[in-house]
Amino acid sequence: MANQIVDLQEQINWHWRNSMRPVRFFNFDVKAIIPFCFLLFYARWSTLIISILVTVFFYALEKRGMSFDAAMRSVRVIMFGSYRPGLNKFRHRKLKDYGR
Repeated sequence: MANQIVDLQEQINWHWRNSMRPVRFFNFDVKAIIPFCFLLFYARWSTLIISILVTVFFYALEKRGMSFDAAMRSVRVIMFGSYRPGLNKFRHRKLKDYGR
């Protein structure tokens, strides 16, 4: 009986375990479904082709093991390198060598 109570208490807290999982719709990230919402209101061949291309792009990202957010971060690193434009020049830390 005590084990059943402990199991019941664990089941109550299961939803917290899944609170940071990415939102998915038919096994795709929700961001891949947004173009299909535009397709509902503007049903043209061009919109359908764009929606399919976006979905294929997200599928390819997931096959590489990346989320959309991680892919955008890697694009930022490729474009800007280690430069971070958010900090002013005087706020950058200078490297110091205390060994000498």
